[in-house]
Amino acid sequence: MDDDAEQQHLTAAPGYALGQLAKAFTTALTHEDADTRRRAEGRAQRWRAVLTGMAGGWLTIGSRTPVAGLPAWVTPEVVRGGFATGAPSAGGPLQPYEVRLAERFGVPADRRALFAHCLTETGLTWLWGQLNSGRYEVTVPEEGALLTMAWLVRHGETAAALDLVAELEPFAGQLRFLPRPSTGRPASDGTAALHRRTVDDTVDRLVRRRPNAAVEAQREALAVWQPFGDELLAHWLETVGGADGRVLELAPDEAWLERGAALLSRYRLLAEEHTRCGKHRKPKGNLGILRGALEETVAGRELDARRLGLLRHAVASMVRRRGLPGSPAHTELRRAQRVQAALPSHHALAQVTLRRLAVLPQESGIVDLTPVLAPVSAPEERETGVPAGAQLPPVIHRVVQGALSAPVDVLVERGVVPSAEVLAELVPQLVAVTSARAYDDQALRTLMATNYRAFRNRRSLLLLDLERQVRIEELPWVRAVAAQRGDGSAEAALVLRQLGELAVRGFPGTILPNPLVRELGVLARQSGLGAPLVEELAADIFMNAFGPKFLVAAGIAGELLGGSLYERYYGIDYAAIGELAIAEAAGRSDKTRTSPGFARLCAERAGAASSAPAGPKSGASQGSWVAENGKVIEQSQILTTHNLATLVHRVGIAPEQGWADLARRCFVTVCRLTGRVHRNPRPYATIKDAAYAWRQLVFHLSLCPPAEQRRVLAGLDEETGRHPFHVAARLAPALAGLRLVVDGGGFGPDGTADSGRARRLLGWTTDGHWLASDPTDPTSQGS
Repeated sequence: MDDDAEQQHLTAAPGYALGQLAKAFTTALTHEDADTRRRAEGRAQRWRAVLTGMAGGWLTIGSRTPVAGLPAWVTPEVVRGGFATGAPSAGGPLQPYEVRLAERFGVPADRRALFAHCLTETGLTWLWGQLNSGRYEVTVPEEGALLTMAWLVRHGETAAALDLVAELEPFAGQLRFLPRPSTGRPASDGTAALHRRTVDDTVDRLVRRRPNAAVEAQREALAVWQPFGDELLAHWLETVGGADGRVLELAPDEAWLERGAALLSRYRLLAEEHTRCGKHRKPKGNLGILRGALEETVAGRELDARRLGLLRHAVASMVRRRGLPGSPAHTELRRAQRVQAALPSHHALAQVTLRRLAVLPQESGIVDLTPVLAPVSAPEERETGVPAGAQLPPVIHRVVQGALSAPVDVLVERGVVPSAEVLAELVPQLVAVTSARAYDDQALRTLMATNYRAFRNRRSLLLLDLERQVRIEELPWVRAVAAQRGDGSAEAALVLRQLGELAVRGFPGTILPNPLVRELGVLARQSGLGAPLVEELAADIFMNAFGPKFLVAAGIAGELLGGSLYERYYGIDYAAIGELAIAEAAGRSDKTRTSPGFARLCAERAGAASSAPAGPKSGASQGSWVAENGKVIEQSQILTTHNLATLVHRVGIAPEQGWADLARRCFVTVCRLTGRVHRNPRPYATIKDAAYAWRQLVFHLSLCPPAEQRRVLAGLDEETGRHPFHVAARLAPALAGLRLVVDGGGFGPDGTADSGRARRLLGWTTDGHWLASDPTDPTSQGS
């Protein structure tokens, strides 16, 4: 069996699906939460469908057309790991909106009947009305197909409309091609303002928040039980001489006993009403001792020596800790505690916030957060009982800020977008707007933007043999209006540069996540800049081959970095890579799907890297074929700079704060990640991310003049001093290696220099990584 076939067997075998089915089944049977059990049952059903389809031969996992009889453009239902279940996302039982439309149109509740009706004059008129109003939703791309057909008919593109109908018709009874009528705001082609969550999402998050049991118990203790304890203490102090807790009089008069009985009666009422705090019930607590002794005394029973001793100790300790009730210190303490107890709870303030959100459009973000986050007003106090002037707590601020609608760079600066992964979730909104603006007609622009956003919800398939995911241009209804697109290359190039700068500036120590790379890739194709962007490959499904664009990207990196610190640090011969790129380009045809020369180069470099001295071994998993694949993939990222060189050299990004600042911020990320390695039983994922951040540091530093490189290096020790001592100890070899190369030196073939005190930092290894060595344990130090 050849390597590719073996890899396919490992990836597409049913073992993974069986494991996922077992997990879902176990959760569905044993989880304490009913909603969780219900969701797990749904997952189990989908995984059973995967296994049934694989066993029956009508599911081909790893293909871009995994479901027999369905073309690639049909949106498949995909579960974890990229496995298709065999069901189309636009299939299944009729949706409620389809049933309502069938009743309205007077046709059978059947998708084929609905499809046929939309080809009549009455149906077309309804579709044109949807286009005009914009009051529709497209949740899966197929729901925009008949709207596109109607647009073509209205604009005289009859032949294109007929061709589209012919391609859709075989699936008319199976898939829903009608849009969802909406009573909300009209669909639009979007604006430059984006939001991470809608108002409705924010409301849902606040509604799910419940009162904090611990906080409410503390509030009850301050407001109820401490004042009652003071009364109980004061009652016992009537029998005490001085403040030493000595009980002098154990034959109290009738008045004292009556007041004691009243206290006990009130205690029972308080205990029935206030049940959050249970500290008062503890018989060994001071309040429990005082109450128990009072119950005995009021009942006419004499206290034994043990109980009397406990009573004296409790009284004395309470007076010693807080002072006598009524004393200045005790009065001030209780006043401060009453103020704290009177503060409105987070739950009550969340209810105020919900009232404010209820009057806003629910399906969009919030442009101005000020009125939503303002202190409680006097009218709100009258309506809710929450005191005027009360401030919303930070936890509510964070929830509400997630709905801020603003330009994406503002969202990054304000921390609403905290990571490159979250940025990748938002970018499709902006790319949809940019892509749609190439259409002149407003209705078509709105439709295509809506269609794009729905398409980006399509989950990626597990693909083998270097097949690529379906692109939006392959959808028949998008293809049908391709001639209506104008030249949007200039705007695509502008947005690509802005987003590229934002990602690199906002998250300099993080590689671009694949969802973001895909969105930037759409803009790159539309811009015509010749900017190939490459995804991070998964080590567990790597097929020992790279597409041609990897070599092209490495060639672009060579144009930018030839002779640079980056080339010297990683031991790259970019001139040779340039020659290889020219040679492969000359012999490449349109059907070429791989770059064998680039794959060979990465494998050779990974083999050379593996000869470096290793630290302590930490488990057989690091010697697995997955780690071997990871080393090869890492070399591809090193050679291509994983898109950084393409963004700089082809797209033209130039972050305003400069490359030196980005290098320093990369090192902060390196230190933070290295700090997580200490005593981590599974440190290798963290080490990999630290090495990726280090690579980006070297790239940014390489774009600085030599004098600035040395200034940056001089300040890195100060940064390690802000972290635990083991961070500096672990990073010392890496810093020594970087300084060595900056000063003109270099590493040996094994990636070390200066008798191993200077090392090149890489992420993947099949042996124990030297960065995992514990500097507090001399026996674990690598050679």
